[in-house]
Amino acid sequence: MNSEYKDRVERLLRKGVTIPNPRNVLIADEVQLDQIAGDGVVIYPGCKIFGKKTMIMPGARLGYEGPVTVEDCQIGPNVELKGGFFRRSTFLEKASMGYGAQVRDGCILEEEANGAHTVGFKQTILFPFVTVGSLINFCDCLMAGGTSRKDHSEVGSSYIHFNYTPNQDKATPSLIGDVPRGVMLNQPPIFLGGQGGLVGPVRVEYGTVIAAGVVYRKDALDGGRLILGKGQLVSEGQDRDFVTSFHSGLYFHIKSQTLNNVNYIANLIALRQWYLWVRSQFFGGDPMGQMLYEGVLDKLAMAIKERIERLKAFVRKMPESAEQYRKVMKKSVDEKLLRQKQELSERWPDVEATLAKSGEDAGASSRREPFLEQINKLIKENGCDYLAVIQGLDKSWSADGTKWLQDIVDGINQPVLEFLPSFREGMDKI
Repeated sequence: MNSEYKDRVERLLRKGVTIPNPRNVLIADEVQLDQIAGDGVVIYPGCKIFGKKTMIMPGARLGYEGPVTVEDCQIGPNVELKGGFFRRSTFLEKASMGYGAQVRDGCILEEEANGAHTVGFKQTILFPFVTVGSLINFCDCLMAGGTSRKDHSEVGSSYIHFNYTPNQDKATPSLIGDVPRGVMLNQPPIFLGGQGGLVGPVRVEYGTVIAAGVVYRKDALDGGRLILGKGQLVSEGQDRDFVTSFHSGLYFHIKSQTLNNVNYIANLIALRQWYLWVRSQFFGGDPMGQMLYEGVLDKLAMAIKERIERLKAFVRKMPESAEQYRKVMKKSVDEKLLRQKQELSERWPDVEATLAKSGEDAGASSRREPFLEQINKLIKENGCDYLAVIQGLDKSWSADGTKWLQDIVDGINQPVLEFLPSFREGMDKI
């Protein structure tokens, strides 16, 4: 161990960081040592820490089950990253991930959200208490629901969110729950059964149970339902594969994909406003708390940018897709689908401008300000415990907060629909 590196490790040890085997830990030169707390932090052998934006708060434990690599992550108090690779993501208090995790850019795990071993996330947002089993690939999702560690939304082991299409696009984010109701921490949990999957982009309502082994391809908007899927063998001889022609770049349906993407972006924008106005009050006045808060805002900005770029790439394929559709379908073309593709392509600049402009929409002050006053009142009465304050709201105040955020979401969805009249046919709302 060279003298300069030895000095850096010894400085952490003097701060109170527990490093059982200092020779087997790498702290890169760019890491700011003043951004690593001493109180209760444990860095086990085999860990590697990179990035000038990396921050580790008191009580965090890295590498208990296996080596951990951290790069530019903000790690909140009492977080446990037990083994794996973690990059450009933010973990709030008591979040945890098991051995073999791979958590890449743009992830936010809120309080007590957790995953077991061998879980892959990217552009994934989990609200408090959401629990993810083992051997899971769950990228490009936002999941909410549940009220505690005993009453939580869950993803069963060996689950996949299918987020890449045969047409090679990733305009596929799935909204499992939502932001306006989910942030109130009072919604029924959602259960996604093991060895199953969702084919994004879809929406899943609170209280939904999708049985084990089901790969679900549609929105599930009626809460409180058990989805068993279709039987694979109705009677002898009826289990044949369904085979049809595949034409790369040809889209036969674009309405749900487009509107679900817009709605997902709208929910991200509402979540950003929630952090700006509400959650900002719960990170404390110290530099580390502020850095944790700024880390979440950074990840939300990354998520919104990612989703707009992915949707734009999808839109750019529409002219070629329309031409190919005419050639393949010949006299059987669906004129409505062609109008949708044309409208989406021509009006995309307006849609994109609406999404960009709406990023700063804080919603109606007449709804927001009374709700914030109630939040401030509860903070004064009960202290600055985020989970306790939010769950201390009575039903009427939670409903008012939801209305404020839902107005933000609707204020994005509805103007976009105005640009796309053929998408509105046969529907009342998104």
